[in-house]
Amino acid sequence: MKKKHRILTDRLFTADPSARVFNDRIYVYPSHDIPHDGEDNDNGDEYLMEDYHVFSLTDPDAPCVDHGEALHMRDVPWVSRQMWAPDCVCRDGTYYLYFPARDREGIFRIGVAVSSRPEGPFTPEPDYIPGSCSIDPYVLMDDDGRSYMYNGGLWGGQLEMWQKGFFDEMTPRPAGREPALGPLFAELSDDMKSYKTAPKHITILDENGEPLRAEDEDRRFFEGSWVHKFNGKYYLSYSTGTTHAIVYAEGARPEGPFTYRGRILEPVIGWTTQHSIVNFHGNWYLFYHDCELSGGINHRRCVKVTGLEIAEDGTIATVDPYR
Repeated sequence: MKKKHRILTDRLFTADPSARVFNDRIYVYPSHDIPHDGEDNDNGDEYLMEDYHVFSLTDPDAPCVDHGEALHMRDVPWVSRQMWAPDCVCRDGTYYLYFPARDREGIFRIGVAVSSRPEGPFTPEPDYIPGSCSIDPYVLMDDDGRSYMYNGGLWGGQLEMWQKGFFDEMTPRPAGREPALGPLFAELSDDMKSYKTAPKHITILDENGEPLRAEDEDRRFFEGSWVHKFNGKYYLSYSTGTTHAIVYAEGARPEGPFTYRGRILEPVIGWTTQHSIVNFHGNWYLFYHDCELSGGINHRRCVKVTGLEIAEDGTIATVDPYR
């Protein structure tokens, strides 16, 4: 790639990029940061996201096309606010946009909208996916035709509030030597609009085969799941949140367990980042966001792209975002 750490677009503030290849073109599905003068906080209340724009490129160095508004919260009956990080996949010619948002009770759920085109516009289902919760949906379309959703996020993403099997915002977060919460995993039904299996937590192990601990903030899961396959193995990558890195773990099955392998992206300007990994014409690319364009304002982020080096054994070279 000729340009390293290229800003995708400065027309809008965008974040949480989900990059996909459709019809020999890269499509990027980010969240949309709406600027305001309020303060940032750890629960994400500053993210006043209402809609999604879809972007596309013929090549990571090519001009970026903004296809305009693909979905707005006013068109989704169950949404009250905060349409956060989305994802999109294609099955049998139909494109499925998965997105998190707060329902009328303020609880994060996962919705799905459909289109005949990758850029939309998308028509939402009237209600969220039954049994869904938390944020950051990612869908793996596996080689055998089965599809799986990974999702979840701590703190403002409410993942830890479901430990009792129902929503309780007073549930304490795992702490200290307690096992860390992993992302949720569920197989999707053939209609791509419901779960075939009930969501369960993925286990991420350390080098000794023990679950990562809640206190291990350099390695434990926080939010932003992504999975890519390489030489028959599954690689789960995610944001560590409080320590602001993107890391990855390796597994033999889509449901894990996964064993921690290393760091993909060093901390960026801004509180945290979120990412996607895509192969295009035989080269690997990392899409992510930071707050460099806004001078560090957390709710005014920009999506970037850079090349990614993956060795034959699956090892990913660590990226410095400012070199």
